[in-house]
Amino acid sequence: MDGQNKRAGGCFIMAAVLLGFLAGLVTGNALRGVWIGLGAGIAVAVAVWLLDRRRS
Repeated sequence: MDGQNKRAGGCFIMAAVLLGFLAGLVTGNALRGVWIGLGAGIAVAVAVWLLDRRRS
């Protein structure tokens, strides 16, 4: 290991999917909320990965 701290973005995917599911339940379409949450979570996780890669 190179000794540098790496950041993880997987928690953002999980949180976004759960929030999307809850928002989907409120609006009456839970699966659509899950898909939107999954897309948003992946986008944030990729952004964290790119920023971490740029930092090192």
